[in-house]
Amino acid sequence: MQANPVLAKAIRGNWIENRHRGAVCVSDAQGRIIASLGDCTQPVFPRSAIKSMQALAMFRSGAVEKFGLGEEDIALACASHNGEPEHAAGVQNFLEKIGCSVADLECGAHPPVASAARKALQKSGKAPSAIHNNCSGKHSGMLAVAKALGVPTKGYSERDHPVQKMVRAMVEDVIGQEFTEDRCGTDGCSIPTWAAPLSAFASGFASMASASELAHDLRVPAKMIFDAATNKPHLVRGTDSLDTDLMTAFEGRLMIKIGADGVFCGVLRDNSLGFALKIDDGNINVAEVVVAQLLRAISNPDEKAHQALQQYCTKILKNWRGLEVGRIAATSAVEQAF
Repeated sequence: MQANPVLAKAIRGNWIENRHRGAVCVSDAQGRIIASLGDCTQPVFPRSAIKSMQALAMFRSGAVEKFGLGEEDIALACASHNGEPEHAAGVQNFLEKIGCSVADLECGAHPPVASAARKALQKSGKAPSAIHNNCSGKHSGMLAVAKALGVPTKGYSERDHPVQKMVRAMVEDVIGQEFTEDRCGTDGCSIPTWAAPLSAFASGFASMASASELAHDLRVPAKMIFDAATNKPHLVRGTDSLDTDLMTAFEGRLMIKIGADGVFCGVLRDNSLGFALKIDDGNINVAEVVVAQLLRAISNPDEKAHQALQQYCTKILKNWRGLEVGRIAATSAVEQAF
């Protein structure tokens, strides 16, 4: 198998220190690859980048209607949030709507990702709980699915639970491929993660935006999910994050979502161009640089969007004294391919 191309370089001083390989795919809703770099047929774990696809289970199960879930709840179900006060409060409200508590979450606890929120929690003397987990919104959505289906909430994160079977089916419907047991792992938040080609995830996001390729009962829900995420971008990630900053700047045109270990997926909603990328070594800083360069090339950004993209197109590296010691930049291959 041929190695993926170098998509970005880390430069320290005047010398290249690291070369980062990966693959990128841009596709339309019919699965036609518009542009690509690297091997887009190689299965990858999308991790949290496909939470919007997984959130469709809240609609098919009837949970959205049953519990009166609104835009904030739907946005949080798509989120990898920073654990800021509005995120924690939103998840708490979500859980109360569906008659569950923090104790029902099976995502595990970790401190807030946002530095200010983490320090505030430490100062309060309170320990972090599962509500601060960046996947707590998604897990609240999955609890809602369990309650709507009338099945036990305990074990909802396990592969053979009815909730995960429905979530799996939703993603398979959107990407037009069935997952296989030989390409399955456990995500950081304990739910199953299934590998499929980058091209499938890119076309899946395009399908959610155009709706023409989706099952009839998923067309309106797909739009509602993307509307919720782009209308409430702060809930999807938070302060000083690429997802939130770019969705804010693009004012509804862009849905984008990070996934762990160097993954990004998303779509330009006005022309239904889906995209997906994976950095081979999992470096998230590199993934941010590459996706920013990709969007600068394919999105025809206005001035506001262009300025937002500029701040992510190069990653400045600093040491513990705050001195600039290097930078990460996309290679010419990325600029020329798109």
